[in-house]
Amino acid sequence: MVAEEEEEEEEEEEEGEENKIKISFPDSAVPDMQSSEIIPSLSVLKISDKFVPPKRPDKGGALAIWSVRLLVNHFPVNYDPNTIIGHYDVHIQRESPSRNGRLAKISKSDLCMIREKLFSDCPNDFPMAMTAYDGEKNVFSAIPLPVGTYKVEISDGDDRTTTYNVAIKHVSDLEVCKLKDYFCGKVLSVPRDILQGMDIVMKENPARQMISIARHFHPWETDPRDDLGCGIAASRGFQHSLKPTSQGLALCLDYSVLAIRKHLPVIKFLEQHIDGFNIGNFRSFREKVETVLKELKVSVTHRRTKQKFSIVGLSDRDTRNIDFDYQDPSGQIPPKRVFLVDYFREKYGVKIQHLNIPCLDLGKNNRQNFVPMEFCVLVEGQRYPKDDLGRDAGLMLKRLSLAPPPIRKRIICDMVQASSGPFGGDVSRNFGIQVDASMTRVTGRVIAPPQLKLGSPNGGFSPLVMDPQNCQWNLVDKQVVEGRPIDQWAVLDFSAGERNKRLFPNQFIPKLIRRCEKLGIHIKRDPHYEPASMRVFGNARTLRECIDWVIAQAREKGMGNLQIIICVMSWRDNGYKTLKWICETEIGLVTQCCLSGSANEAKDQYLANLAMKINAKLGGSNVELIERLPRFESGGYVMFIGADVNHPAPHNKTCPSIAAVVASVNWPAATRYAARLRPQEHRKESISKFGEMCLELVDTYARINGRRPESVLVFRDGVSESQSDMVLNEELLEIKEVFKVANYFPTVTVIVARKRHQTRLFLESGSGNVPPGTVVDTTIIHPFEFDFYLCSHRGIIGTSKPTHYHVLWDEHGFTSDQLQTLIYNLCFTFARCTKPVSLVPPVYYADLVAYRGRMFQEALIGGQSPAYASSSSSARSHSSSSSATNSFDERFYKLHEDLSNEMFFV
Repeated sequence: MVAEEEEEEEEEEEEGEENKIKISFPDSAVPDMQSSEIIPSLSVLKISDKFVPPKRPDKGGALAIWSVRLLVNHFPVNYDPNTIIGHYDVHIQRESPSRNGRLAKISKSDLCMIREKLFSDCPNDFPMAMTAYDGEKNVFSAIPLPVGTYKVEISDGDDRTTTYNVAIKHVSDLEVCKLKDYFCGKVLSVPRDILQGMDIVMKENPARQMISIARHFHPWETDPRDDLGCGIAASRGFQHSLKPTSQGLALCLDYSVLAIRKHLPVIKFLEQHIDGFNIGNFRSFREKVETVLKELKVSVTHRRTKQKFSIVGLSDRDTRNIDFDYQDPSGQIPPKRVFLVDYFREKYGVKIQHLNIPCLDLGKNNRQNFVPMEFCVLVEGQRYPKDDLGRDAGLMLKRLSLAPPPIRKRIICDMVQASSGPFGGDVSRNFGIQVDASMTRVTGRVIAPPQLKLGSPNGGFSPLVMDPQNCQWNLVDKQVVEGRPIDQWAVLDFSAGERNKRLFPNQFIPKLIRRCEKLGIHIKRDPHYEPASMRVFGNARTLRECIDWVIAQAREKGMGNLQIIICVMSWRDNGYKTLKWICETEIGLVTQCCLSGSANEAKDQYLANLAMKINAKLGGSNVELIERLPRFESGGYVMFIGADVNHPAPHNKTCPSIAAVVASVNWPAATRYAARLRPQEHRKESISKFGEMCLELVDTYARINGRRPESVLVFRDGVSESQSDMVLNEELLEIKEVFKVANYFPTVTVIVARKRHQTRLFLESGSGNVPPGTVVDTTIIHPFEFDFYLCSHRGIIGTSKPTHYHVLWDEHGFTSDQLQTLIYNLCFTFARCTKPVSLVPPVYYADLVAYRGRMFQEALIGGQSPAYASSSSSARSHSSSSSATNSFDERFYKLHEDLSNEMFFV
């Protein structure tokens, strides 16, 4: 009924060659035992005083209502175990320091250019086809390389050369046979240095022939049909990585689509990107131009050079008026003052056309370097934030990203076999690496959906019959399990001041009341209605005064304290962030926002979704499981914890990361969650004060249930495979130490839920997505640790991406069937859906809370929060960097005590 989410933009025969291997993990290395033999002690391991993940407790699950034959975008990799990969450290620095005496940082593009020049100058010593470079400090080679320091001269095409010292130092010889030992179970820790080296080798060919954008590779030219307008294009590429799996080493490759700025002359880009841009009236657009261009990279056309420059800003003076002190490099002519126009004519033989506009400042290290805009071209492959796209462009990007399974499968196979792909060229073969270009075949299991209950109009509960193919239900003639009465509520109509996008309150309010009543949510029929204007969102103090006025007016009507305010907006506005901050940290009042257009349409599905959110926020329960969750059928109190960290945007260098921890507080329903929210060090993934936040939530659980939970399951989101040790030996250790001080010793299980991976599941026959409840726990999973892929939702748009669950610690002795069923069942309890979601709810809720914290922080940075706006007029002129410093203050994020244990975030 409620379309809550859409998909994102994420056995073969051996070849038989004697000198190639494809290792399969032997059965003897996996504990072979029945579920009754599983005891907690087998899953709790410490080696050298460090926690390590548990082994898989069995050979995989057995429960299924049917099985499905699948293709997976894992391509088996064959390698020569006798290969030795040389690992070398490359240190590059300028021979002469800059004028201020400092060694300026060299850009990644310049590092690659310097390496390429050295290798092309000395091809016998440094054969390109036998080496792979990560673009920074590491070179991997299939043959021994000479070590020492080499000089490389790079010409800037302006009669100037820069000399670099390239120091090459041997780090180690990576013996690929150790990877074989890992797959055979002889060593427990994965040889990450070898995997890193092989991964760089697999990236070398696409890095030479394509544009590298973060971890993605994209073609130099975009398809004209993928133009998004405004100088932006959709670029179709791929990302890939090597993975150790039960079938051996595999390369996982997935299709990706990014919005990028087109490779255009800067002036032409501005004409396409800025509405109404007129170079003849540049002053009117100056501020916008500077905002659009700042920090973008450009190349120049007035001289021959491969250098790329970052735009610092615009010159204060127009091009015709810029002059500077010129010093002849030869020293034969005394220094003199020259105009930029004359310099370009005499030096480069070019005539500057646009004299009445500023130049671009391409300087480094606080040194100005003015270049006329007409000689600058945007460097290819610069990513454009998808959130900044217009509506039509955003929909087009989404359509291209959400390729249906047959199309995505074909694209992936084409990319694997392409000459520009990871196996094109000679590099990988020279390292003894080959690939099977066929997708991995695997058999998946579809597990049964749980039995659910809803409320009944006649009282009591109504069991819900679930179609396992669709796993969706509707609320026609049904009620929520527990409807929370709403006696004091108000409608704050910000659309009232708009002519074309205003709410019709006499239609919307009665319809919402009727829909709530049908769902079993008693709601008073006479709310306080307050008209307002969208202009209120532009000023934080005015917004606070508006909300206070509504509260005061409701009290004058005898309503007492409001339970919720329905806020109607004409459009999405940044002031929404400030509204949430005011209500959730200062006032302690739940709000539910909606758009006037949707509210006026008042479709039954929309109203039901609105009512479900309102009920969950106020403490009601929409749907519950009939049976207790697996492994806990016999009783005991259980708490589910979800944790996530939200990091600032990549270009942001100062703002805090936001850590969120949520926990279930009702048992056995496990449908109500409380949240804790804190800022922490910039881009730090490990959660600060994790144990403290968890103990706070345990105490909340104890107040509600009369006792602490005996079992705690922690679901951690957002960590990569390389960060598993951090979760185990920092976060888990902190939780246990804090619990120990509180004389609290529950059994604990820690599970990482990953959605940021490239694994995709395709039906071997058929064009649709895999059915909900599809589990894969063989072949493509970890060689011996306890993990599995679960696709818990029904993919309607695009290709379904399963969630990868990896057990890092288990004191409960879960079997595969028990844990897979428990997680799948929990996915049906998400508060605002009438279908299972793709991610276990504790993690989904933690993600929502962390994002809410980011909204609070953005309200402060934008000068929109009352804490920022009410200080003084001079405070409003503070720089954003000052605001970023203030945003580390924990008090700014502290939830009001009236909401700290409520689901305000759904």
